[in-house]
Amino acid sequence: MTKQFKALYKTVVILLAAASAMLLGALILWTIGADVTKTYSVIILEPLKNHIQIGEALIRAVPLTIIALGISVAYRSGIINIGAEGQMSMGILAATAVALGLPDLPKYALLPLAMIAGTLGGAAWGFIPGLLKAKLHVSELLSTVMLNYIAAQFYTFCLRGPMLDPAEITMGSGTPQSMRLTRAVWLDRLVPGTRIHTGVYIALALAFVIWLLLWRTSWGYKMRAAGASERAARYGGIGVAGYLVVAMMISGAFAGLAGAVEVAGVHRRAIEGITSGYGFSAIVVALFGGLHPAGIVPASFFFGLLIVGADMTQRMAGVPANMVLVLQGIIILVIVATRMVLDNPYLMERAWRKYRILTRNDKEA
Repeated sequence: MTKQFKALYKTVVILLAAASAMLLGALILWTIGADVTKTYSVIILEPLKNHIQIGEALIRAVPLTIIALGISVAYRSGIINIGAEGQMSMGILAATAVALGLPDLPKYALLPLAMIAGTLGGAAWGFIPGLLKAKLHVSELLSTVMLNYIAAQFYTFCLRGPMLDPAEITMGSGTPQSMRLTRAVWLDRLVPGTRIHTGVYIALALAFVIWLLLWRTSWGYKMRAAGASERAARYGGIGVAGYLVVAMMISGAFAGLAGAVEVAGVHRRAIEGITSGYGFSAIVVALFGGLHPAGIVPASFFFGLLIVGADMTQRMAGVPANMVLVLQGIIILVIVATRMVLDNPYLMERAWRKYRILTRNDKEA
């Protein structure tokens, strides 16, 4: 089997998968009576028409990138993190608590402290399911989902209680939120007239760090080995349990940091609903990006465009914004199916045999 055929096989499978996703989405849109062409054009093209919309896609890509990088570490280490939503919430609370508790510190001290607090908050919340998986063999699917609920309730309690903005009690908007954070903890804007902030640099730097960690260090090799085959890793002397905990803490830390960046760069206060489902969308981004930083960064921007496009379809194409969630679900199914096909050597071998027969017949003709 030649390298050229392998590349051709993968290209054809990916193109067929993309076409299938587009077709399935079109069928659903047609079923609800939507204009398929207009809906797709709004979702894909409208967010690219001016720098403000592109900026909105970028600021959504930042938390998606950071969380997806952490999720990729967990996946490649053999543990599935569905708890990034809760870990992000805990990171937001930790960063906000530091910012509110130390408002007089200068920016060079307060901003790093808030980022570190958010990172540690997420890591602590990721440590719990990692330890349960490593020591007690508790399914991480169950523990992370349950911890999401606990984090959500604790987050709401803090915003309605100890962290509630005093102004909300007398003349508030009715939305639970903290006090506005001091300017010393704000991330700077990069482009005037947009909300693009320096969190973009943080996301790109972390992508490089994860690439170094997983593919250029012995730690990363051992983590990937543990994820590829637990039995073989144990036989090779790798402490799989320890690496599971570390991987989950890294994944949680990235989710917590994403929360801190979101607070400092966009909202500048903790507010209800701030996570916006990033913890779940980042799972799709990680898979779509092939669990590799080089794929996760563009995949995050693509899904940022989808999120912005979803907000625009309701007013420009008459399609409910929730339909984009349906399209994301279709993309998830297609990604899973595509990965199964690409990872199946028997299917590739069968395609190779047919390819050889066809090329032989062409030559004889």
